[in-house]
Amino acid sequence: MDRTRLLAVILRRQGIPGIRLRLRREYSRTLDISCRGRVHCTGPTRQSNVRRVADNPKRLQAKFRMPYSLPTTPSEGGGKGKGFAGPLCAPYSPPASLRQATLLVAFLLGTTLSLAAQQTVGLFFNDSLAFNGYTLLAPNSGTTTYLLDNCGEVVHSWPGNYRPGNVAYLLENGLLLRTGRLNSSFNAGGTGGHIELVGWEGNLVWQYDYSSPNYHQHHDVEYMPNGNILVIAWERHSRTEAINAGRNPSLVGNSGLWTEQVTELEPVGADQANIVWQWRLWDHLVQQYDIARANYGMVADHPELVDINFETGGGNNPDWVHFNAVDYNPALDQIVLSSRSLSEFWVIDHSTTTEEAATHSGGNAGRGGDLLYRWGNPRAYGRGTESSQQLFNQHDVHWIEGGLADAGQFMAFNNGLARPAGNYSTVDIVAPPLEENGQYALEEGQAFGPGSLSWTYPSQPDYSFFSPNISGAQRLPNGNTLICEGRPGRLFEVTYDGQPVWEYVNPVRATGPIAQGMNPSNNDVFRAYRYPPDFPAFEGRTLEPQGPLELDPLPSDCVIYGNPVSSAYPAESLAGVKVLSNPIVEELVVENETGERLQLQVFNFAGQRVAAAWAEPGTIRLAAGQWPKGFYVLRAEVPGTGRYFVEKVVK
Repeated sequence: MDRTRLLAVILRRQGIPGIRLRLRREYSRTLDISCRGRVHCTGPTRQSNVRRVADNPKRLQAKFRMPYSLPTTPSEGGGKGKGFAGPLCAPYSPPASLRQATLLVAFLLGTTLSLAAQQTVGLFFNDSLAFNGYTLLAPNSGTTTYLLDNCGEVVHSWPGNYRPGNVAYLLENGLLLRTGRLNSSFNAGGTGGHIELVGWEGNLVWQYDYSSPNYHQHHDVEYMPNGNILVIAWERHSRTEAINAGRNPSLVGNSGLWTEQVTELEPVGADQANIVWQWRLWDHLVQQYDIARANYGMVADHPELVDINFETGGGNNPDWVHFNAVDYNPALDQIVLSSRSLSEFWVIDHSTTTEEAATHSGGNAGRGGDLLYRWGNPRAYGRGTESSQQLFNQHDVHWIEGGLADAGQFMAFNNGLARPAGNYSTVDIVAPPLEENGQYALEEGQAFGPGSLSWTYPSQPDYSFFSPNISGAQRLPNGNTLICEGRPGRLFEVTYDGQPVWEYVNPVRATGPIAQGMNPSNNDVFRAYRYPPDFPAFEGRTLEPQGPLELDPLPSDCVIYGNPVSSAYPAESLAGVKVLSNPIVEELVVENETGERLQLQVFNFAGQRVAAAWAEPGTIRLAAGQWPKGFYVLRAEVPGTGRYFVEKVVK
């Protein structure tokens, strides 16, 4: 007989009916004890939260926050008792049988409480407001990439031969794009060198090493709509070359200087690639240190160029710029790049040829490979002070995709290392001053705007959220944000107003998954991504939960929830949408009289999406001939507004 059943038998013999024991996950592992009886309680203490949860009969639900042990008996008269930090209950004298039962709970469940108190990894909670989907996890210390459901259970995995270098993406075609770490003379954080495309079953479709003594891929890659891959790479220059380019000799050591390049690779065959486009930072420098050297000019007069002598850290560090993110915007044909060392991000034009990218003219913007926009640290181009700096060693700068809350703006994980107010991280969103012609507004002699953020997530208290390096964030379709606090390996999701709704701690170290309760040090994660259940890569594939990733997992009553309405905007009805034929036979005809472009989706009653389309004002027809007979739900929305139209459709 297990401990719980034995306890129930003994409690019944003690004459205490209605006892219920339940172990569950919430914001922390908790033990709930409910029993019948009349009690009078006052508010929560540091160790417990006691409240009356029913009136007939009155029930007490005592929720004991771990890692504190189960208390023995509350003190008489509301004073402090063993195991309590403050008053628990008003004057109340429990019967001897209940006091004995409390001691018995502590004794019989000692082992269970000990385990519960030691939860260190895995899923901590999954709220109904979390965006339901599958999270791609590539632990920095491991060689396997995992796909987890919202309950923290593995549904798929891709074993590999390399530690990440550093990113992994799941593509719509079902391939896994990931990078790997190669031994190299470029020995710095984020080193990679290997790029591969892996099939769903783990078969290697394509691989390529972008590495040599003079260049080396690192941190991030970006999959493009044409199937090519953008790569960021270090580029080595000798000490002499750096000085001739205007670098202050005191800022460059014998190992020389690394600048950056962005290279577009076209995969060929199983292990080859063509370079179809390239941009080099070396072609866009400025310096006001030595008039006799190349690139001389006043830094503040050239915000489109990068000051080769601007430093935020110590000198003689060859990894002077340290890109850590690259993202591509196909609508603008532009690329954004994140420089950790300079605490700013840059936008460059991809519409140029490689030859134009090496100059200051050409491309859609007419400015060649010069910077079109930069933000985060105006000191870097002589148009700001320490007080105007807003980014501090940021990571994962990217455009928020269309249809999402704050679409078209830049999101960044602002690590906050060396922030004047102290070390703490935030996730920040910036609305760029983009003009209709694709240019970015800049007043003469001023820094690029905006001067403030359009959205930010700070934790409370702020210092409780901090990762000095790596990390990332992703805006989700329901308005929530998935955040990867990289150094401690913590993934969590917050609503648009900052409410935590999901939390998971990576259990994988260099030796593999650890057991629940073990110290999760060295479990860092570069980034993580959440994919919806109807993501094209999952079509026709079964994603069955295979159990938690950690060893010796704790019991769980986690529930997979459907996706709620957007947390970014209050839901409101959308007028001007009509279904013209219902029931339907061969097609679903929808009339859009809203004057706006709508996103249409049709779901069967199992929650699977069977059709999707964009609807301009007017009439749109969705082919329905292949749909099985039954009930369907049509959902029309204006993305990013919270305005919805929903109607049941019968076939």
